[in-house]
Amino acid sequence: MHFVITGSLGHIGKPLAIQLSKEGHAVTVVSSNTERIKEIESIGAKAAIGSVEDPGFLTETFRGADAVFTMVPPNMNAADWKAWIAGIGKNYVAAIKESGVKHVVNLSSIGAHMVDKCGPVSGLSQVELAMDEMKGVNVHHLRAGYFYTNFLNSIGQIKNQGIITGNYMPDLKMVLVHPADIADIAARALKDESYLGRGFSYIASDEKTPAEIVTILGKATGRMDLKWVERTDKEEYDDLIAIGLPEEIAKNYTEMGAALRSGDMNADYFRNRPVMAGWRTFDSFMPEFIATYNA
Repeated sequence: MHFVITGSLGHIGKPLAIQLSKEGHAVTVVSSNTERIKEIESIGAKAAIGSVEDPGFLTETFRGADAVFTMVPPNMNAADWKAWIAGIGKNYVAAIKESGVKHVVNLSSIGAHMVDKCGPVSGLSQVELAMDEMKGVNVHHLRAGYFYTNFLNSIGQIKNQGIITGNYMPDLKMVLVHPADIADIAARALKDESYLGRGFSYIASDEKTPAEIVTILGKATGRMDLKWVERTDKEEYDDLIAIGLPEEIAKNYTEMGAALRSGDMNADYFRNRPVMAGWRTFDSFMPEFIATYNA
């Protein structure tokens, strides 16, 4: 079979491309970075270099594929982040229709039931809605939890301040996922459209509170004094601005944290709680975390 994977060789795209290539499938990996070509080819895949902002490029790349894995890449320079995310979704829809692709597995997020007031996830909600309007195309959305790998962004804060922060409380139940678990499920869903069918599935590997997370990270790093510091929305926004994020991005991340704090973001997940996606508990992620921490 021939699969197209968007998102380059990121935390999901790389294990997904490797798995499908090892199984003997033809795999095309979409990337905007020419420096990725050799790495993509080294795993037995073909590189398609271009932009997801170019529907024509996407159409030609998708043409002839049995299935496509779609995801919206990060964009720290968007003037209106939600609108930009929704726009990439429209580009995917146009390319899927024009190329004749009939099976799509789309990366979404917990909270995508919120069409507003959930930061960038509300943009992903618009992507889901646009894709669901397509006729004759089997689309399944993987509503993933908070990536374990996102905690790698906290390494500087852990080392320098002995804290991790967020605008939500330490006893809040967070839904977490290892990207490799997403890749495993995406591979199965791409190969067999009946595996998940149409609609969406929640993808989670573990559930932990911030208090539990800092305990685990503290033990792993030897920072037994590591603690969670809850910020107000203003403090969170100001802190994100202070570390160099653009106002639009800081505003959306703060809004997403507020949706998590209120319970709105996770509400539909807990109403439809899934079986955990895999064996990769948050504790099992610690060797990966420490490798980066020590580097």
